[in-house]
Amino acid sequence: MKHLLYLLLVVIFLVGCTSSKKIIQKKTESALLESFFDNQFTGLLILDAQSKDTLYQQNHTKYFTPASNTKIFTLYTALKMLPDSIPALKYIKLGDSLFIEGTGDPTFLHPDFDNTTTLDFLKSHENIALHPNNFKDEKYGPGWSWGDYSYYYQPERTALPIYGNVTTLHKTDSLIVIPAYFKDKVVDMDFSRNRKKERNLFFFNPTRKDTLSIPFITDSTLTKELLINVLDKKINIVNSIPEGVKSTLYSVPKDTVLRKMMLDSDNFLAEQLLVLASSTLSDTLNISKVQDYMLENHLSYLKQVPRWVDGSGLSRYNLFTPESIVQVLDRMYSEFPRETLFSTLAVGGVSGTLENWYAGAPDPYIYAKTGTLSNNHCVSGYLLTNSGKTLIFSFMNNHYRQSTSELKQRMQSIFEYLRDTY
Repeated sequence: MKHLLYLLLVVIFLVGCTSSKKIIQKKTESALLESFFDNQFTGLLILDAQSKDTLYQQNHTKYFTPASNTKIFTLYTALKMLPDSIPALKYIKLGDSLFIEGTGDPTFLHPDFDNTTTLDFLKSHENIALHPNNFKDEKYGPGWSWGDYSYYYQPERTALPIYGNVTTLHKTDSLIVIPAYFKDKVVDMDFSRNRKKERNLFFFNPTRKDTLSIPFITDSTLTKELLINVLDKKINIVNSIPEGVKSTLYSVPKDTVLRKMMLDSDNFLAEQLLVLASSTLSDTLNISKVQDYMLENHLSYLKQVPRWVDGSGLSRYNLFTPESIVQVLDRMYSEFPRETLFSTLAVGGVSGTLENWYAGAPDPYIYAKTGTLSNNHCVSGYLLTNSGKTLIFSFMNNHYRQSTSELKQRMQSIFEYLRDTY
């Protein structure tokens, strides 16, 4: 009798789950068949994190422009390949000389990171020789917009970033310029661009009240001059580092950088994290090298191999499927503590790029990464239902001409239905 009762309960449970799944599929299908979605390309995959049941799928194996959803792959790369603290420099001591080369660490003198490890280390040595030529890649990623050279979100990629590779301008009683090295290269005037395209000449409207960050053009000479300026000592440029085993200096905790990269959708940090990951493979820094390594090793299970060209998603050359993104999110969910993973992501209604959308009632229910370029908006991550289940999803929208706010409202309706129903 007890055995029959148990079987009956199992049957009732399975029927209930099947019924709930069918209702969700029908409701989601109905929402996506509305005329609003007619002239755009939409992909959606929803997976139960525990049972691995697929609750809904549409165009889930098709390729989309992911925008900053690309950073999910960068996050996974950093989690798999970087140590707990960011490698700041590789160096060799020879006599009274310190030979250094960069690893791609983006935090050195970055205004958002309060860490002086690298600065203190360099100040403690009198004779410093910099090898600047171990970065074998382009400063801009493939497919980046050439016209965005003066905007804060597109700094150059380098082996030894300094000050985030941007000049920061702010006016109080007088103009504050960081680094001060550029103070005599700022012109007080309202100009159509924040910087000359070919040189480090910056323009700042004297009536501005906000802070302006402008990428500067990098080269080995400038890096040397900036180091001299901050260290107040001579720096020599060398073509190579002496033979021998290199030591590694470490700076800020990795989690701090990952959290800022994901919450703020920081393109510079994303790009440099891939440069950093390549430093764990060899002394030659190259982003495509680490992408190939990840695809051949830690991402070899992907059903649709992505076209993955940068770390940030600035490039429209990137192509990912909703299924590939969900597969990586699922893998991270199984490999890393849930609390650690969720603390890295933007939270609906609370933080980061999701602060103004997908708020809980009252508790947060969306932990995700957004991705936005003109006419493209994607959200991928984790959804917590009222019944205590965790869903993994990727909702990708390309080539729409309607309001992004209205698109988000429709996405929110689907998310809330999943939260309340499943």
